[in-house]
Amino acid sequence: MEFEDPAQLADLLHRVTKRFRRSQAEHLSPLGLTPAQERALRMLTRGSEPLRMTELASRLGIVPRSVTTVVDALETAGLVRREIDPANRRAILLHLTARGLAVRDELRAARQQAAEDLFAPLPPEDRKALGELLSRIDAPG
Repeated sequence: MEFEDPAQLADLLHRVTKRFRRSQAEHLSPLGLTPAQERALRMLTRGSEPLRMTELASRLGIVPRSVTTVVDALETAGLVRREIDPANRRAILLHLTARGLAVRDELRAARQQAAEDLFAPLPPEDRKALGELLSRIDAPG
């Protein structure tokens, strides 16, 4: 198959990404989480300080209104709690609960397994080459 046409490459990348998201969703479903909820929870586990709702939305690349739906689900599941930011009473800080911290390792394992499933056909040298190519595309232009 020829890959000179950028549209063909984009279509292929899109199909592979969709396949990864489906696999990830399957691995996350026993935890009762969607990929969007997993991404939000992953962002919250990265820092040592709680994030404001607006900062989480920015990091996820979504509008604040959309992050509210995701946070509502995480709060209902007992994974996060909201608190008013004492430095700005109009802002809401998101704190991981003890359950949220405990689920973090399960999330990592689900994501890792989905990635292993996706890249299983590739030997280590191909994985390295793919990583280098994707990094070049991902680099800011």
